[in-house]
Amino acid sequence: MVSSPRQAALGGKYVTGYNDDPTSAILNPASIQLQMDNQLAVNYVNYIADVNYGSVSYAKAFGAKERVFHAGVTYINYGTFAGFDEFGVATNDFGASEVAISIGYAYTIPNSNIHVGANAKFISSKLEEYTSLGGAVDLGLIYHNPESTFDFGIVVRNLGTQFTTYAEIREDLPLAVDAGFAQTLKNVPIRWNFTLENLHIWDIAFSNPARDLTDLEGNVEEDDPGFFNNALRHTVLGLEFFPDSGFNIRVGYNFRRSEELRIENQRSFAGLSGGIALTLGKFKFAYSYARYNSAASTSTFGININLQ
Repeated sequence: MVSSPRQAALGGKYVTGYNDDPTSAILNPASIQLQMDNQLAVNYVNYIADVNYGSVSYAKAFGAKERVFHAGVTYINYGTFAGFDEFGVATNDFGASEVAISIGYAYTIPNSNIHVGANAKFISSKLEEYTSLGGAVDLGLIYHNPESTFDFGIVVRNLGTQFTTYAEIREDLPLAVDAGFAQTLKNVPIRWNFTLENLHIWDIAFSNPARDLTDLEGNVEEDDPGFFNNALRHTVLGLEFFPDSGFNIRVGYNFRRSEELRIENQRSFAGLSGGIALTLGKFKFAYSYARYNSAASTSTFGININLQ
């Protein structure tokens, strides 16, 4: 799930963010740094129907060496479900929700532009009266060169396990390995982002029976994504216009989302996303628009507050 309007607008993955937005640390803990000190970010997503999720993040510097620690909460509420017993008799309504609480810290390697960081996460999943608990660690690295405005980031997320399970069935956490490149162009107010996601799994394409072709003789040519199509599904592109100003525009394209949500003979624009951001004093407002399913579009709202 995306954790901020910027991430959503730039295609869903943004691992090179080295700025004052504390939400960046939820995705890549190596981005934790002094600019985030006393910054609070609150984000909300109206996903679909009555399913809602969001995030809250905050960073604070401590001590004479100004060591910055980050805290984040990501949650999802799946709404209300009608309860029935095994005979179809109505019982009480119930809910379902999940939350991940993280604590993070980053360290700058002396005499270099390399930053490394880690998040420790406690995860809770609740369905009616049942609960599953787990823990995970995120490990990240960012190379940030302020002179060339070039950034490189890589993150390994969700290294962990379940502590307690549902119905004694142990499930794997959703491991993710992502890497990205970004740079602000000189003399041009544009910052480009190029992200490679799911690097730990090469074959992420699958055949879609709805796209099989049948000729007049009844012969079926099955949908079979090739090497190039599979490679593209690892790619996410993003552009920020006027990235250092009080107002900027963001657009992104997620090739995997575009392919998986593509409808034959229709233009769904599923992989395309966009958003805007506006700074007013100590407040930064952001909005993004994207599609994560074929049923509806999703809006993400965010506000960052400078508490200094």
